[in-house]
Amino acid sequence: MKHLRTWALFSALVLAWSAVSAAADGIRLKDLSRMKDERANMLVGYGLVTGLAGTGDNPGNRLTGQTLSNVLENLGIDIPQQALKSRNVAAVTVTAVLPRYAQSGDLIDVNVASLGDARSLAGGTLLMTPLHGPDRKVYALAQGALSVGGYKFDLNGNVVQKNHPTSGNIPNGATIEQEVGPPNATLGTVDYVLFEPDLTTVDRIVNAINTELGSGTAAIVDSGRYRVTLPAQPPQQQMRTLARLETLEVTPDLRARVIVNERTGTVVSGGDVRVSQTTISQGELIVAITTDYNVSQPTSLFADLETRGIRTVVVPDTSIDVREGTDKTLNLANDTTVAELVAALHRVKASSRDIITVLQGLKRAGALHAELIIQ
Repeated sequence: MKHLRTWALFSALVLAWSAVSAAADGIRLKDLSRMKDERANMLVGYGLVTGLAGTGDNPGNRLTGQTLSNVLENLGIDIPQQALKSRNVAAVTVTAVLPRYAQSGDLIDVNVASLGDARSLAGGTLLMTPLHGPDRKVYALAQGALSVGGYKFDLNGNVVQKNHPTSGNIPNGATIEQEVGPPNATLGTVDYVLFEPDLTTVDRIVNAINTELGSGTAAIVDSGRYRVTLPAQPPQQQMRTLARLETLEVTPDLRARVIVNERTGTVVSGGDVRVSQTTISQGELIVAITTDYNVSQPTSLFADLETRGIRTVVVPDTSIDVREGTDKTLNLANDTTVAELVAALHRVKASSRDIITVLQGLKRAGALHAELIIQ
């Protein structure tokens, strides 16, 4: 009886572990796709940053001078543009992203970038700037102190700079004045768009939805979209149905990709990216050419050197040294992963550029069964 209980407990643990593993492989639909109408909106504006310590736009900048004159005129101060000679002001562009379901009064982050010849925006404050959408309507108002993650100091030709001090951001720096309404869920159908279009993944999603809500509820539109037909229900019930769909888990079919960062030498690939059987040979040839210049100086025993045609000459002495290193050969078995390939290349002291060259050669030879992306 004791052994039976132990076996039952062991079986339960195995089943639980299998269920957890299966759930871990599945990805929620909300992480794989979005509603077609559920998209962010770009906002842009033009404004002034004040309070700079002499690092703003040049006083001769007509754009900044005219803008500052207009701002002061709106505040009831009439000063001609020619009288404004401050370097504590900079003209900037202000950008932000308006979320789909943001409401009036919500706060969003804004990015600020110099538009003129300012040297730094550190310590500046953005004056109230309306942010417009593509339809020219004002959707938000931005204002506040800038957070600049850099600096630039220069004196007598010496320059010390970190990052880009001519751009910064204002966390929660804009207040939404007009929101964008949510999509209408009472139309009967809702289209979803995949973040990574893939026909196999769409097919798995449609099968999962039809299993959950009934046959014919979902249908494939193309490799990047699927359509869900909602039952005839009140709007609140339809929203609950859409919420159920978001929590469905589907295992996506990942496309084989290898991403290489040429600047840092970082190689990122999926665990199932394979390389066919191949041989890689890397040779090293070093050619050094040096030239020494020897001066031939005649002796001073002869008084009439110039009349005899004797003069000082420079004689070049060139030497060429060729050194050929030993070849480094790698034999890769069939179905070798990219991780194993990169590890083998590191063992033979291959540089980052050599690794990129090898991956490019494998791709051209048809031995790398993945999309190669070089950043």
